[in-house]
Amino acid sequence: MPTDRPTPPTLPIAMPTAADAVAVAGALQAPRAGVASLDNATGHKNMQQLIQLRWFAVVGQVVTILVVHYGYRIHLPLNQMLQALTCLALFNLASLLRWRTHRRVTNGELMLALLVDVAILTSLLYLSGGASNPFVFLYLLQVILGAVLLKPWSTWTVVGVTTLCFAGLALFSRPLSLPPDHDRGLWSPYIQGTLVCFALNAALLVVFITRINGNLRERDAKLAGLRQRAAEEEHIVRMGLLASGAAHELGTPLATLAVILGDWRRLPHFSSDPELLQEVSEMEIQIQRCKSIVSGILLSAGEARGESSEETTVSTFLDDLVEEWRTTRPVGSFVYDNRFGRDLPMVSDSALKQMICNVLDNALEASPHWVRLEVAHEGDDLQLVVTDAGPGFAPAMLAQFGKPYQSSKGRPGGGLGLFLVVNVARTVGGRVAARNRPEGGAAVTLSLPLAAIVLEEEDDEEENIGMHGHDGIPH
Repeated sequence: MPTDRPTPPTLPIAMPTAADAVAVAGALQAPRAGVASLDNATGHKNMQQLIQLRWFAVVGQVVTILVVHYGYRIHLPLNQMLQALTCLALFNLASLLRWRTHRRVTNGELMLALLVDVAILTSLLYLSGGASNPFVFLYLLQVILGAVLLKPWSTWTVVGVTTLCFAGLALFSRPLSLPPDHDRGLWSPYIQGTLVCFALNAALLVVFITRINGNLRERDAKLAGLRQRAAEEEHIVRMGLLASGAAHELGTPLATLAVILGDWRRLPHFSSDPELLQEVSEMEIQIQRCKSIVSGILLSAGEARGESSEETTVSTFLDDLVEEWRTTRPVGSFVYDNRFGRDLPMVSDSALKQMICNVLDNALEASPHWVRLEVAHEGDDLQLVVTDAGPGFAPAMLAQFGKPYQSSKGRPGGGLGLFLVVNVARTVGGRVAARNRPEGGAAVTLSLPLAAIVLEEEDDEEENIGMHGHDGIPH
Protein backbone atom coordinates (compact mmCIF):
# COMPACT_ATOMS: atom_id res chain seq x y z
CA MET A 1 0.00 0.00 0.00
CA PRO A 2 1.50 3.34 -0.97
CA THR A 3 2.21 6.05 1.53
CA ASP A 4 3.58 9.53 1.42
CA ARG A 5 6.03 8.71 4.26
CA PRO A 6 9.55 8.02 3.00
CA THR A 7 10.72 4.49 3.50
CA PRO A 8 13.68 4.20 5.89
CA PRO A 9 16.82 2.71 4.41
CA THR A 10 17.41 -1.01 4.46
CA LEU A 11 19.50 -2.14 7.39
CA PRO A 12 21.54 -5.36 7.51
CA ILE A 13 20.62 -7.93 10.11
CA ALA A 14 22.92 -7.55 13.08
CA MET A 15 22.79 -8.46 16.70
CA PRO A 16 22.81 -5.54 19.13
CA THR A 17 26.20 -4.17 20.07
CA ALA A 18 27.44 -3.64 23.58
CA ALA A 19 27.06 0.08 23.20
CA ASP A 20 23.30 -0.14 22.62
CA ALA A 21 20.68 -0.41 25.37
CA VAL A 22 19.57 -3.99 24.94
CA ALA A 23 17.06 -6.10 26.80
CA VAL A 24 17.33 -9.86 26.39
CA ALA A 25 14.85 -12.43 27.63
CA GLY A 26 14.93 -16.19 27.28
CA ALA A 27 18.05 -18.22 26.66
CA LEU A 28 19.38 -20.33 23.88
CA GLN A 29 19.21 -23.21 26.29
CA ALA A 30 16.79 -22.86 29.15
CA PRO A 31 17.81 -25.26 31.89
CA ARG A 32 15.06 -26.33 34.24
CA ALA A 33 17.22 -26.73 37.30
CA GLY A 34 15.47 -27.36 40.55
CA VAL A 35 16.28 -26.25 44.06
CA ALA A 36 18.18 -29.48 44.71
CA SER A 37 20.47 -28.95 41.72
CA LEU A 38 21.21 -25.40 42.86
CA ASP A 39 22.11 -26.67 46.32
CA ASN A 40 24.39 -29.25 44.71
CA ALA A 41 26.12 -26.58 42.64
CA THR A 42 26.58 -24.43 45.75
CA GLY A 43 28.01 -27.39 47.68
CA HIS A 44 30.45 -28.08 44.87
CA LYS A 45 31.64 -24.46 44.87
CA ASN A 46 32.04 -24.56 48.65
CA MET A 47 34.18 -27.67 48.35
CA GLN A 48 36.34 -25.94 45.75
CA GLN A 49 36.77 -22.99 48.11
CA LEU A 50 37.79 -25.37 50.91
CA ILE A 51 40.39 -26.99 48.64
CA GLN A 52 41.85 -23.59 47.76
CA LEU A 53 41.92 -22.61 51.43
CA ARG A 54 43.78 -25.83 52.25
CA TRP A 55 46.52 -24.98 49.74
CA PHE A 56 47.01 -21.62 51.44
CA ALA A 57 47.15 -23.39 54.81
CA VAL A 58 49.78 -25.89 53.60
CA VAL A 59 52.04 -23.15 52.24
CA GLY A 60 51.58 -21.00 55.35
CA GLN A 61 52.36 -23.88 57.71
CA VAL A 62 55.51 -24.85 55.80
CA VAL A 63 56.77 -21.27 55.92
CA THR A 64 55.93 -20.96 59.63
CA ILE A 65 57.70 -24.21 60.53
CA LEU A 66 60.85 -23.22 58.65
CA VAL A 67 60.90 -19.73 60.18
CA VAL A 68 60.48 -21.10 63.71
CA HIS A 69 63.07 -23.82 63.21
CA TYR A 70 65.77 -21.79 61.49
CA GLY A 71 64.87 -18.21 62.39
CA TYR A 72 64.03 -18.60 66.07
CA ARG A 73 66.32 -21.66 66.43
CA ILE A 74 63.59 -23.60 68.19
CA HIS A 75 64.19 -27.29 67.54
CA LEU A 76 61.29 -28.96 65.76
CA PRO A 77 60.98 -32.49 64.30
CA LEU A 78 61.08 -31.25 60.71
CA ASN A 79 60.91 -34.65 59.01
CA GLN A 80 57.79 -35.75 60.86
CA MET A 81 56.05 -32.39 60.49
CA LEU A 82 56.82 -32.16 56.78
CA GLN A 83 55.55 -35.72 56.33
CA ALA A 84 52.25 -34.70 57.93
CA LEU A 85 52.00 -31.70 55.61
CA THR A 86 52.83 -33.93 52.64
CA CYS A 87 49.93 -36.18 53.59
CA LEU A 88 47.67 -33.11 53.75
CA ALA A 89 48.88 -31.94 50.32
CA LEU A 90 48.26 -35.41 48.81
CA PHE A 91 44.76 -35.45 50.33
CA ASN A 92 44.07 -32.02 48.86
CA LEU A 93 45.34 -33.13 45.46
CA ALA A 94 43.07 -36.18 45.54
CA SER A 95 40.16 -33.95 46.55
CA LEU A 96 40.92 -31.61 43.66
CA LEU A 97 40.89 -34.48 41.16
CA ARG A 98 37.72 -35.96 42.66
CA TRP A 99 35.74 -32.74 42.72
CA ARG A 100 36.98 -31.29 39.45
CA THR A 101 33.78 -32.44 37.78
CA HIS A 102 30.42 -31.17 38.95
CA ARG A 103 29.59 -33.98 41.30
CA ARG A 104 27.16 -33.82 44.15
CA VAL A 105 28.81 -32.79 47.44
CA THR A 106 27.09 -34.03 50.58
CA ASN A 107 27.21 -32.64 54.09
CA GLY A 108 29.05 -35.75 55.27
CA GLU A 109 31.81 -35.26 52.69
CA LEU A 110 32.33 -31.66 53.75
CA MET A 111 32.50 -32.73 57.40
CA LEU A 112 35.02 -35.48 56.55
CA ALA A 113 37.22 -32.94 54.78
CA LEU A 114 37.20 -30.66 57.85
CA LEU A 115 37.94 -33.58 60.17
CA VAL A 116 40.97 -34.49 58.05
CA ASP A 117 42.20 -30.92 58.47
CA VAL A 118 41.65 -31.21 62.23
CA ALA A 119 43.61 -34.48 62.34
CA ILE A 120 46.62 -33.04 60.47
CA LEU A 121 46.57 -29.90 62.62
CA THR A 122 46.48 -32.05 65.77
CA SER A 123 49.50 -34.07 64.63
CA LEU A 124 51.47 -30.89 63.87
CA LEU A 125 50.61 -29.39 67.24
CA TYR A 126 51.51 -32.64 69.00
CA LEU A 127 54.96 -32.49 67.40
CA SER A 128 55.49 -28.82 68.27
CA GLY A 129 54.47 -28.26 71.88
CA GLY A 130 50.79 -29.31 72.05
CA ALA A 131 48.50 -26.95 73.94
CA SER A 132 51.38 -24.55 74.67
CA ASN A 133 51.81 -23.84 70.94
CA PRO A 134 50.21 -20.46 70.09
CA PHE A 135 48.92 -21.93 66.83
CA VAL A 136 46.49 -24.12 68.80
CA PHE A 137 43.89 -21.40 68.10
CA LEU A 138 43.76 -22.60 64.48
CA TYR A 139 41.13 -25.03 65.82
CA LEU A 140 38.77 -22.04 65.83
CA LEU A 141 39.21 -21.74 62.07
CA GLN A 142 37.89 -25.28 61.60
CA VAL A 143 34.95 -24.63 63.93
CA ILE A 144 33.96 -21.44 62.10
CA LEU A 145 34.24 -23.15 58.72
CA GLY A 146 32.03 -25.93 60.04
CA ALA A 147 29.45 -23.41 61.23
CA VAL A 148 29.35 -21.88 57.74
CA LEU A 149 29.41 -25.04 55.63
CA LEU A 150 27.79 -27.81 57.66
CA LYS A 151 24.46 -28.71 59.14
CA PRO A 152 24.06 -27.98 62.86
CA TRP A 153 24.67 -31.55 64.05
CA SER A 154 27.83 -31.76 61.93
CA THR A 155 29.06 -28.44 63.28
CA TRP A 156 28.63 -29.62 66.84
CA THR A 157 30.51 -32.79 65.91
CA VAL A 158 33.45 -30.66 64.75
CA VAL A 159 33.23 -28.65 68.00
CA GLY A 160 33.36 -31.85 70.06
CA VAL A 161 36.27 -33.32 68.08
CA THR A 162 38.37 -30.15 68.30
CA THR A 163 37.67 -29.85 72.04
CA LEU A 164 38.80 -33.43 72.62
CA CYS A 165 41.92 -32.84 70.52
CA PHE A 166 42.77 -29.73 72.54
CA ALA A 167 42.35 -31.64 75.79
CA GLY A 168 44.43 -34.55 74.48
CA LEU A 169 47.26 -32.22 73.52
CA ALA A 170 47.22 -30.72 77.01
CA LEU A 171 47.45 -34.21 78.55
CA PHE A 172 49.87 -36.09 76.32
CA SER A 173 52.14 -33.74 74.38
CA ARG A 174 55.37 -32.14 75.53
CA PRO A 175 55.25 -28.37 76.04
CA LEU A 176 57.08 -26.14 73.60
CA SER A 177 60.38 -24.90 75.00
CA LEU A 178 59.63 -21.19 74.90
CA PRO A 179 60.89 -18.82 77.58
CA PRO A 180 58.10 -17.29 79.73
CA ASP A 181 58.87 -13.74 78.67
CA HIS A 182 55.40 -12.28 78.19
CA ASP A 183 56.64 -9.06 79.78
CA ARG A 184 58.65 -8.39 76.60
CA GLY A 185 55.44 -7.64 74.74
CA LEU A 186 55.69 -7.92 70.99
CA TRP A 187 59.27 -9.15 71.24
CA SER A 188 58.14 -12.30 73.03
CA PRO A 189 58.28 -15.35 70.69
CA TYR A 190 54.98 -16.60 72.15
CA ILE A 191 53.27 -13.26 71.56
CA GLN A 192 54.68 -13.15 68.03
CA GLY A 193 53.38 -16.67 67.34
CA THR A 194 49.96 -15.72 68.71
CA LEU A 195 49.93 -12.60 66.50
CA VAL A 196 50.81 -14.62 63.41
CA CYS A 197 48.10 -17.17 64.29
CA PHE A 198 45.54 -14.39 64.72
CA ALA A 199 46.49 -12.72 61.43
CA LEU A 200 46.38 -16.07 59.60
CA ASN A 201 42.98 -16.95 61.07
CA ALA A 202 41.56 -13.53 60.26
CA ALA A 203 42.88 -13.41 56.67
CA LEU A 204 41.73 -16.92 55.78
CA LEU A 205 38.31 -16.35 57.32
CA VAL A 206 37.80 -13.06 55.49
CA VAL A 207 38.76 -14.58 52.13
CA PHE A 208 36.76 -17.76 52.66
CA ILE A 209 33.62 -16.22 54.15
CA THR A 210 33.54 -13.56 51.43
CA ARG A 211 33.63 -16.22 48.73
CA ILE A 212 31.06 -18.40 50.49
CA ASN A 213 28.72 -15.44 50.83
CA GLY A 214 29.17 -14.81 47.11
CA ASN A 215 28.16 -18.41 46.39
CA LEU A 216 25.11 -18.07 48.60
CA ARG A 217 24.07 -14.80 46.96
CA GLU A 218 24.43 -16.41 43.52
CA ARG A 219 22.28 -19.33 44.65
CA ASP A 220 19.66 -16.97 46.06
CA ALA A 221 19.58 -15.04 42.78
CA LYS A 222 19.04 -18.25 40.82
CA LEU A 223 16.32 -19.32 43.24
CA ALA A 224 14.62 -15.97 42.74
CA GLY A 225 14.81 -16.51 38.99
CA LEU A 226 13.25 -19.96 39.37
CA ARG A 227 10.43 -18.55 41.47
CA GLN A 228 9.85 -15.82 38.88
CA ARG A 229 9.85 -18.41 36.12
CA ALA A 230 7.34 -20.56 38.00
CA ALA A 231 5.08 -17.55 38.57
CA GLU A 232 5.24 -16.63 34.88
CA GLU A 233 4.42 -20.18 33.81
CA GLU A 234 1.49 -20.28 36.23
CA HIS A 235 0.30 -16.98 34.78
CA ILE A 236 0.54 -18.41 31.28
CA VAL A 237 -1.51 -21.45 32.29
CA ARG A 238 -4.24 -19.20 33.72
CA MET A 239 -4.26 -17.08 30.56
CA GLY A 240 -4.40 -20.22 28.43
CA LEU A 241 -7.45 -21.48 30.30
CA LEU A 242 -9.17 -18.11 29.97
CA ALA A 243 -8.27 -17.87 26.28
CA SER A 244 -9.53 -21.38 25.59
CA GLY A 245 -12.82 -20.62 27.30
CA ALA A 246 -13.17 -17.34 25.47
CA ALA A 247 -12.44 -19.05 22.15
CA HIS A 248 -15.30 -21.50 22.75
CA GLU A 249 -17.67 -18.63 23.50
CA LEU A 250 -16.55 -16.49 20.55
CA GLY A 251 -16.89 -19.22 17.93
CA THR A 252 -20.68 -18.96 17.57
CA PRO A 253 -20.97 -15.12 17.50
CA LEU A 254 -18.20 -14.90 14.90
CA ALA A 255 -19.90 -17.46 12.70
CA THR A 256 -23.18 -15.56 13.05
CA LEU A 257 -21.50 -12.28 12.07
CA ALA A 258 -19.91 -13.95 9.02
CA VAL A 259 -23.33 -15.18 7.87
CA ILE A 260 -24.90 -11.74 8.40
CA LEU A 261 -22.15 -10.01 6.42
CA GLY A 262 -22.62 -12.53 3.61
CA ASP A 263 -26.33 -11.72 3.54
CA TRP A 264 -25.60 -7.98 3.53
CA ARG A 265 -23.29 -8.37 0.56
CA ARG A 266 -26.19 -9.76 -1.51
CA LEU A 267 -28.60 -6.99 -0.59
CA PRO A 268 -29.27 -4.46 -3.41
CA HIS A 269 -28.62 -1.52 -1.09
CA PHE A 270 -25.07 -2.74 -0.39
CA SER A 271 -24.22 -4.21 -3.78
CA SER A 272 -25.08 -0.95 -5.49
CA ASP A 273 -22.94 1.16 -3.17
CA PRO A 274 -19.17 0.56 -3.72
CA GLU A 275 -18.20 2.33 -0.49
CA LEU A 276 -20.52 0.19 1.65
CA LEU A 277 -19.44 -2.92 -0.22
CA GLN A 278 -15.78 -2.10 0.52
CA GLU A 279 -16.57 -1.65 4.20
CA VAL A 280 -18.40 -5.01 4.26
CA SER A 281 -15.37 -6.63 2.64
CA GLU A 282 -13.09 -5.10 5.26
CA MET A 283 -15.40 -6.35 8.02
CA GLU A 284 -15.34 -9.85 6.51
CA ILE A 285 -11.53 -9.76 6.49
CA GLN A 286 -11.43 -8.77 10.13
CA ILE A 287 -14.02 -11.43 11.03
CA GLN A 288 -11.87 -14.01 9.26
CA ARG A 289 -8.88 -12.77 11.19
CA CYS A 290 -10.76 -13.19 14.47
CA LYS A 291 -11.81 -16.71 13.45
CA SER A 292 -8.17 -17.54 12.64
CA ILE A 293 -7.09 -16.31 16.07
CA VAL A 294 -9.80 -18.38 17.77
CA SER A 295 -8.83 -21.47 15.74
CA GLY A 296 -5.19 -20.94 16.64
CA ILE A 297 -6.04 -20.76 20.34
CA LEU A 298 -8.08 -23.95 20.16
CA LEU A 299 -5.38 -25.67 18.10
CA SER A 300 -2.71 -24.73 20.64
CA ALA A 301 -4.92 -26.08 23.40
CA GLY A 302 -5.43 -29.33 21.48
CA GLU A 303 -9.16 -28.71 21.18
CA ALA A 304 -9.55 -27.93 17.48
CA ARG A 305 -11.61 -30.36 15.48
CA GLY A 306 -10.91 -31.18 11.83
CA GLU A 307 -7.60 -29.28 11.87
CA SER A 308 -4.12 -30.73 12.03
CA SER A 309 -0.57 -29.60 11.61
CA GLU A 310 0.81 -29.86 8.11
CA GLU A 311 4.32 -30.28 6.81
CA THR A 312 5.82 -27.24 5.13
CA THR A 313 9.16 -25.45 4.87
CA VAL A 314 10.65 -22.55 6.78
CA SER A 315 10.46 -20.11 3.87
CA THR A 316 6.95 -21.21 2.88
CA PHE A 317 5.78 -20.91 6.47
CA LEU A 318 7.16 -17.39 6.76
CA ASP A 319 5.95 -16.32 3.33
CA ASP A 320 2.39 -17.48 4.09
CA LEU A 321 2.49 -15.83 7.51
CA VAL A 322 3.67 -12.53 6.04
CA GLU A 323 1.05 -12.63 3.29
CA GLU A 324 -1.75 -13.26 5.79
CA TRP A 325 -0.48 -10.59 8.16
CA ARG A 326 -0.05 -8.03 5.38
CA THR A 327 -3.58 -8.50 4.07
CA THR A 328 -5.27 -8.30 7.49
CA ARG A 329 -3.39 -5.30 8.91
CA PRO A 330 -3.60 -1.67 7.85
CA VAL A 331 0.15 -1.20 7.43
CA GLY A 332 1.37 1.67 5.29
CA SER A 333 4.64 0.19 4.03
CA PHE A 334 5.79 -3.30 4.90
CA VAL A 335 9.26 -4.51 3.89
CA TYR A 336 9.85 -8.25 3.91
CA ASP A 337 13.44 -9.42 3.35
CA ASN A 338 13.83 -13.21 3.44
CA ARG A 339 17.51 -14.18 3.25
CA PHE A 340 17.18 -17.60 4.91
CA GLY A 341 19.00 -19.42 2.12
CA ARG A 342 18.57 -23.17 1.60
CA ASP A 343 15.07 -24.08 2.65
CA LEU A 344 14.44 -26.64 5.41
CA PRO A 345 11.35 -28.75 6.16
CA MET A 346 9.25 -28.01 9.23
CA VAL A 347 5.75 -28.52 10.64
CA SER A 348 3.54 -25.45 10.79
CA ASP A 349 3.12 -24.37 14.40
CA SER A 350 0.33 -22.06 15.54
CA ALA A 351 2.25 -20.93 18.64
CA LEU A 352 5.27 -19.95 16.52
CA LYS A 353 3.00 -18.15 14.07
CA GLN A 354 1.23 -16.27 16.85
CA MET A 355 4.57 -15.30 18.40
CA ILE A 356 5.86 -13.71 15.19
CA CYS A 357 2.52 -11.98 14.56
CA ASN A 358 2.57 -10.52 18.08
CA VAL A 359 5.95 -8.93 17.43
CA LEU A 360 4.73 -7.55 14.10
CA ASP A 361 1.53 -6.24 15.71
CA ASN A 362 3.51 -4.41 18.39
CA ALA A 363 5.71 -2.84 15.72
CA LEU A 364 2.62 -1.82 13.73
CA GLU A 365 1.05 -0.10 16.74
CA ALA A 366 4.23 1.89 17.31
CA SER A 367 4.83 2.61 13.61
CA PRO A 368 1.67 2.36 11.45
CA HIS A 369 3.45 3.77 8.37
CA TRP A 370 6.48 1.44 8.16
CA VAL A 371 7.43 -2.01 9.47
CA ARG A 372 10.27 -4.25 8.34
CA LEU A 373 10.82 -8.00 8.81
CA GLU A 374 14.22 -9.53 8.07
CA VAL A 375 14.85 -13.26 8.05
CA ALA A 376 18.28 -14.86 8.06
CA HIS A 377 20.04 -18.13 8.81
CA GLU A 378 22.62 -17.28 11.49
CA GLY A 379 24.70 -20.31 12.50
CA ASP A 380 22.27 -22.87 13.91
CA ASP A 381 19.50 -20.34 14.48
CA LEU A 382 16.60 -18.87 12.59
CA GLN A 383 16.92 -15.14 13.16
CA LEU A 384 14.03 -12.74 12.64
CA VAL A 385 14.46 -9.00 13.12
CA VAL A 386 11.35 -6.80 13.30
CA THR A 387 12.13 -3.10 12.89
CA ASP A 388 9.85 -0.08 13.20
CA ALA A 389 10.15 3.70 12.95
CA GLY A 390 8.22 4.49 16.12
CA PRO A 391 9.30 6.22 19.34
CA GLY A 392 11.21 3.17 20.58
CA PHE A 393 11.22 1.49 23.99
CA ALA A 394 11.31 3.52 27.17
CA PRO A 395 14.27 2.70 29.44
CA ALA A 396 11.90 1.37 32.11
CA MET A 397 10.32 -0.99 29.58
CA LEU A 398 13.71 -2.30 28.47
CA ALA A 399 14.62 -2.94 32.10
CA GLN A 400 11.43 -5.01 32.55
CA PHE A 401 11.41 -6.54 29.08
CA GLY A 402 9.51 -9.80 28.87
CA LYS A 403 7.55 -9.21 32.09
CA PRO A 404 3.74 -9.18 31.92
CA TYR A 405 1.82 -5.91 31.83
CA GLN A 406 4.89 -3.86 30.94
CA SER A 407 3.50 -1.50 28.31
CA SER A 408 3.20 2.17 27.42
CA LYS A 409 -0.19 1.69 25.74
CA GLY A 410 -2.09 2.62 28.90
CA ARG A 411 -4.88 0.07 28.53
CA PRO A 412 -5.85 -3.00 30.58
CA GLY A 413 -3.99 -6.13 29.49
CA GLY A 414 -1.26 -4.19 27.72
CA GLY A 415 2.18 -5.78 27.58
CA LEU A 416 0.99 -9.38 27.35
CA GLY A 417 2.05 -9.73 23.71
CA LEU A 418 5.82 -9.54 24.30
CA PHE A 419 5.40 -11.56 27.50
CA LEU A 420 3.91 -14.42 25.48
CA VAL A 421 6.56 -13.97 22.78
CA VAL A 422 9.38 -14.38 25.32
CA ASN A 423 7.82 -17.48 26.87
CA VAL A 424 7.12 -19.17 23.54
CA ALA A 425 10.72 -18.52 22.49
CA ARG A 426 11.95 -19.87 25.83
CA THR A 427 10.06 -23.15 25.39
CA VAL A 428 12.03 -23.92 22.21
CA GLY A 429 15.33 -22.73 23.68
CA GLY A 430 15.36 -19.37 21.90
CA ARG A 431 15.79 -15.82 23.00
CA VAL A 432 14.29 -12.40 22.32
CA ALA A 433 16.36 -9.20 22.28
CA ALA A 434 14.95 -5.67 22.12
CA ARG A 435 16.85 -2.47 21.48
CA ASN A 436 16.35 1.11 20.33
CA ARG A 437 17.87 2.06 16.99
CA PRO A 438 20.19 5.10 16.91
CA GLU A 439 18.28 6.54 13.93
CA GLY A 440 14.95 6.13 15.72
CA GLY A 441 12.51 3.32 16.21
CA ALA A 442 13.02 -0.07 17.79
CA ALA A 443 14.23 -3.50 16.74
CA VAL A 444 13.18 -6.84 18.21
CA THR A 445 15.35 -9.85 17.36
CA LEU A 446 14.03 -13.41 17.61
CA SER A 447 16.70 -16.13 17.68
CA LEU A 448 15.22 -19.62 17.43
CA PRO A 449 17.34 -22.80 17.27
CA LEU A 450 16.60 -24.63 14.02
CA ALA A 451 16.99 -27.98 15.77
CA ALA A 452 13.78 -27.26 17.69
CA ILE A 453 11.58 -26.24 14.75
CA VAL A 454 12.75 -28.06 11.62
CA LEU A 455 12.31 -31.69 10.61
CA GLU A 456 15.32 -33.96 10.25
CA GLU A 457 16.06 -34.57 6.60
CA GLU A 458 16.23 -38.18 5.56
CA ASP A 459 19.50 -39.20 3.98
CA ASP A 460 19.70 -40.83 0.53
CA GLU A 461 20.28 -44.26 1.95
CA GLU A 462 17.06 -44.19 3.95
CA GLU A 463 15.16 -42.89 0.92
CA ASN A 464 16.53 -45.67 -1.24
CA ILE A 465 15.53 -48.25 1.33
CA GLY A 466 12.05 -46.79 1.39
CA MET A 467 11.77 -46.95 -2.43
CA HIS A 468 13.33 -50.34 -3.06
CA GLY A 469 13.10 -52.18 0.21
CA HIS A 470 15.90 -54.09 1.83
CA ASP A 471 16.00 -56.62 -1.00
CA GLY A 472 16.51 -53.96 -3.70
CA ILE A 473 13.16 -54.70 -5.37
CA PRO A 474 11.03 -51.62 -6.13
CA HIS A 475 7.85 -51.47 -4.08
